Amino acid sequence: MTEYLYNETNNLSALITAQPQLLLTLSHFGIPMGFGDKTIAQVCTEHDVDPQFFLLICEVYSNDNYFPSAATLRATPMEGLVPYLLRSHDYYLNRRLPHIGLHLEKIAEMLPSRAGKAIKQFFSAYIEEVREHFAHEEKIVYPHISHLLAGESDDNFKIKDFLDSHDNLEDKLSDLVQIIFKYLPGSSNSGGTHTPPVSPSILEGELNSSSHADDDAIDMIFDILQLSRDLRKHAIIEDKILGPYVKQLEKTTRR
Repeated sequence: MTEYLYNETNNLSALITAQPQLLLTLSHFGIPMGFGDKTIAQVCTEHDVDPQFFLLICEVYSNDNYFPSAATLRATPMEGLVPYLLRSHDYYLNRRLPHIGLHLEKIAEMLPSRAGKAIKQFFSAYIEEVREHFAHEEKIVYPHISHLLAGESDDNFKIKDFLDSHDNLEDKLSDLVQIIFKYLPGSSNSGGTHTPPVSPSILEGELNSSSHADDDAIDMIFDILQLSRDLRKHAIIEDKILGPYVKQLEKTTRR
């Protein structure tokens, strides 16, 4: 079996502390917080997650240079793959994207009406693209896996078709960040024009308002960049695990 950086006997809390980005994957496994000092094996067993599958996902998610071998994929129970991906879809569509949308509404109010409207329309179109992307996987790809696991040949679809047309959902998020950078208003004094003196109380209020607006923008951009990174990892899991795994199933079924 492939040697991972961590193993089943390590504390899950130690893994998360060393690899904080893996915290986002816990909900994809259906693992809640509150595991204390339990080992990875103990927590996985409590929540019906195969420990080796959990470690495989963690390794791929945290190590861009790791590519599981065909032997590793054959040796790893994959029953949890589709449930993991389905929970990921739910997390993105029903939690992360709405959360970013709330931030975006605040930022849009800071922009000229045309720019604010354009950014909101861009984001709405992006959400629909994500929704369609996930719907295709749930209606075509995952049933294809079910057929193969049942020993049924499925000549109408091959996983290569999906991988060849696999869009990078994170690219448009990068475009959104650049649009926000372009249209966010700068300091009102950046032009060097003289401004009359103002009272300390008024100045403090303006500074507080400006600081809160900047904080909102920073929070939203950070969230977008984090989501972009997470979607990139999601795509890597599909490319490095889902694709090769389903190709193996297709070969086995054709025999």
